[in-house]
Amino acid sequence: MRFLLHLLVLLEIKESWLFEGSSIVPICPKGYFPCGNLTTCLPRSFHCDGINDCGNGADEENCGDNSGWANIFDMVHGKPNYLDLSEECCLHQYPESCDCIETELECVDVNLKSVPLVSSNVTLLSLKHNQIHALPDEVFSRYTEVKKIFLQHNCIQTISRKAFFGLYKLQKLYLSHNCITSLKPGIFRDLHKLKWLILDDNPIVKISQKLFTGLKSLFFLSMINNSLVTLPGKICTQMPLINWMDFEGNHIKALTNATFLECNALTVLCLRGNQIHFVPEKTFSSLKHLGELDLSKNIITELPHYIFKDLKYLQKLNLSFNSLSHLYEDQFESLQQLQSLDLETIEIPNINARMFQPLRNLSHMYFKKFRYCSYALHVRICTPLTDGISSFEDLLANNVLRVFLWVIACITCFGNLFVIGMRSFIRAENKTHTMSIKMLCCADCLMGVYLFFIGIFDVKYRGEYKKYAVLWMESLPCHIMGFLAMLSTEVSVLLLTYLTLEKYLVIVFPFSNIRPGKHQTVIILVSIWIIGFVIAIIPFGDEDFFGNYYGKNGVCFPLYSDQTEEIGGKGYSFGIFLGVNLLAFIIIVFSYVIFTDAICWIPVFVIKILSLFQVEILDTVTSWIVIFILPINSALNPILYTLTTTVFKEKLKQFLHSHRRRVAWLRNLFHLVPYVSPLGFSAREKTVSNLSLTLSFDGQHPANIQAVKDAGFVLENNVS
Repeated sequence: MRFLLHLLVLLEIKESWLFEGSSIVPICPKGYFPCGNLTTCLPRSFHCDGINDCGNGADEENCGDNSGWANIFDMVHGKPNYLDLSEECCLHQYPESCDCIETELECVDVNLKSVPLVSSNVTLLSLKHNQIHALPDEVFSRYTEVKKIFLQHNCIQTISRKAFFGLYKLQKLYLSHNCITSLKPGIFRDLHKLKWLILDDNPIVKISQKLFTGLKSLFFLSMINNSLVTLPGKICTQMPLINWMDFEGNHIKALTNATFLECNALTVLCLRGNQIHFVPEKTFSSLKHLGELDLSKNIITELPHYIFKDLKYLQKLNLSFNSLSHLYEDQFESLQQLQSLDLETIEIPNINARMFQPLRNLSHMYFKKFRYCSYALHVRICTPLTDGISSFEDLLANNVLRVFLWVIACITCFGNLFVIGMRSFIRAENKTHTMSIKMLCCADCLMGVYLFFIGIFDVKYRGEYKKYAVLWMESLPCHIMGFLAMLSTEVSVLLLTYLTLEKYLVIVFPFSNIRPGKHQTVIILVSIWIIGFVIAIIPFGDEDFFGNYYGKNGVCFPLYSDQTEEIGGKGYSFGIFLGVNLLAFIIIVFSYVIFTDAICWIPVFVIKILSLFQVEILDTVTSWIVIFILPINSALNPILYTLTTTVFKEKLKQFLHSHRRRVAWLRNLFHLVPYVSPLGFSAREKTVSNLSLTLSFDGQHPANIQAVKDAGFVLENNVS
């Protein structure tokens, strides 16, 4: 299968190529991506799936999303170079409980209550997990050679203004996981070579621009999980080389146009997990070299039109887990270098291909809905990979669903057609009830037709569904399939309700003459079909009001409602499933409990109620309900209302008995003719034809017996 797909793709590749030195890069069809420098293109789903489909492993390369800080960090600092240190200690003075290697000293979790006295040539001082609660003036002043200090997990509460006095060579300072509530301005003024300042997990409420005085070489500032409410204006003034700032997990509520002024060297900015609700249009205008921006997990409801206009070198943008209600069509137009875009959990009602068309370097995209990936076919890796029903390659992604769809379609169609045929052939005492059952079978048969066509289109789009996903869901055939499914379910529900009420009234009021006659039954049945037709056809009336009502998923059935659905379509869906169908279900339950009806509709009611409250539901749940649960009534109604009834069994026995008697009569009559009649085969065929017509009725009827005698007389004459 994969070989054939590769061959087809090769045939589709244009004859024009891009040459770069000796390498040849094919121009692949939309939705396909090259295998390195081979003349082979593979669909998106074959890349990064753990299988070497290209042969040279190119489809399994660059699968990780290393855009943004990971890539920038390696470019600036290079790969880490680990040096082998000798076990010999070069410090003459240090506590016995500490570990020393050359000039590096580790005093981890040894119950220190203050900074210990050690040799002045120490270059690394690790005092993690101790009980140092305060750092007094000049506590490190004699350690002029120290380059790294680790003070995590000490519950440090106070730091003197001159605590870090004289540490001119210090490059990395770790103060995370302490109890620091405030830092005095100028506390870091002697740390001219400091590159990393880590202040994570401290209850720091406020910082000022002057706090960072002296940090002329600072590259990385991390204040994750502090209690900051605001950021000072021109925060980078004292840190001209600041490259990376991380304020994740604070309580920042607002940003201003002046917040990041003079942050000209900033390449990574993380504001994830704050309480930002609005970002002014020029907030990031001075960040000309920004490579990664993370605004996820805030409460941003709207982004200004041109907020990203000046971010020409942005590689990674994360807007996920916000309450954005709208994205402009050209919101990302200026982000020519963008490689990763995260819009997970964001509803995009106005999504279209032009929104992502300018992002030619985009390699990773993260959406809330699988169908959104159809608008970014030029992106190599796009998630989610499925909506529980479809995948990039197939309309029905799950093989189990695919098999059972055909099984249930066959059972539903042929089961109902069989009942219609048998009910038409066998005489019944209650003709009005038979008429109702046949109408119910017709409605249920439509569900089988719907499933058959879904299966046919699954076969049609097998292996290349992503190309046609949007066109399919917006197409007339999809809408017609949805119409048939809705018509089937609604007519079936209404007919079951009518049959239930009819039986209930006959049982409760046995001596009253309230059973509908043939004329009334015809009127009721026609009315039910008209109501079902109207319910199913209404969403076609006003596209602006209902939206793409039947095209929300690949199986064209509007089961789950989300924020992208137009208010009219959402209200109509709730009205049908939680109004008409729920009322019908209650009537049926109160009249007599039907287990299959409960199995069918309770999951649908639950899904609708959960979607009303915008509760996230696993994508696979919807697919199993549409394929397995919803058609249960249509598949089992002929069994429950016809095949298992006592009357039908008796009629079927009579029919089979009569059929056996007819066969026996034929055999006996043919035994009367041991040789060919002089009249030839035409007379015999005529006799058999007469006999067949005669025996098409009940053989016990006097007229039928006489007809058989006549047929025997003809045979006797032929013999004579």
